[in-house]
Parts: sequence; structure tokens; C-alpha cells
Amino acid sequence: MRSHRIKCAVAGGLAGIVNGFFGGGGGMILVPLLTKWIGLPTRKAFATSVSIILPLCAVSAVIYLIRTPCSVLDAIPYLCGGLVGGLLGGKWFRHIPVQWLHWIFCLFLLYGGVKSLFF
Repeated sequence: MRSHRIKCAVAGGLAGIVNGFFGGGGGMILVPLLTKWIGLPTRKAFATSVSIILPLCAVSAVIYLIRTPCSVLDAIPYLCGGLVGGLLGGKWFRHIPVQWLHWIFCLFLLYGGVKSLFF
């Protein structure tokens, strides 16, 4: 029981570090850690990742806003789009086969990696 809690804390800490470095993206490492290392079922890992990442992103956003002034008004269109996308994704989540979720997640990771290396 104690080792399970330690594993969970380490997974959360790693996601927090990634979020702090890049301003987001902790879920990219959190989902694999939750499924492979912690042993959560895939759907529960995705849902748990979202619930963990929300407060981590909020903390990262506050730190970035304090250290790098930017206009919150400029972010409103992205926030609105993200809200609609999040609502749609949450609604469709239950209906998408788990294997498809794996592939979609993999494609997003590959896209992000290639974009980071070459663009």
C-alpha cells in the first residue's frame, strides 16, 4: 500500500516537472505511467490524468503569467476552443474503443515529437 502511494507521488511529480518545463504536457508521461507502472485500466488512466493535469496546468499558468507577462485577453479564443474541445472529447470518450485511444494518443505524441525536432 505504501509503495503504491509512493509510485503515485513519483508519477505526479514527474508530470509536474514536465508541466513546469514546457508549460503543459505532463499527461504525455502520466498516462503511460498510470497504465504500465501503477496498473490502472486505460480509461481510468486517461480520466485520472485529466484530473491531475488540471491543477498542474493552473499552477504552471500562474507561474508563467507572473514571470512572463502576457495578455490574458489574447488567450480567450484558445480557452473557448479548448473548452468546446474538452466537452466534446469528454462526451465521445466513452464511445471510442480503448485500442483507438492508444493509437490516437500515440499519433499525438509522434506529431509533437516530430514537430519539436524539425520545426
